[in-house]
Amino acid sequence: MEQKDHAFLAETTVEEASRIFKALGDPTRIKILYLLSQEECSVSHISEVLEMSASAVSHQLSTLRALRLVKFRREGNTLLYTYDDDHVISILQQVLHHVEHD
Repeated sequence: MEQKDHAFLAETTVEEASRIFKALGDPTRIKILYLLSQEECSVSHISEVLEMSASAVSHQLSTLRALRLVKFRREGNTLLYTYDDDHVISILQQVLHHVEHD
């Protein structure tokens, strides 16, 4: 019987994937990412839509930014956020579709 060489994932890859899944395990971050997949938003708009304080939203955005899941651009004094990774948004949409599927 021929023995196969198994290719294992690099530990750093596994750790990064785990951090992303952990971030996606938070309901607030799911809501924020979903909203940002629909439109570019300021912190105040996200706060209003999700009925959260601006500081709580900023904290969540900081976590998502550290994982390179969201990015921002400056427009005057306002930071406008959007998602930063089509792959993660695709995974999120697939999971939401799975959950909502009859």
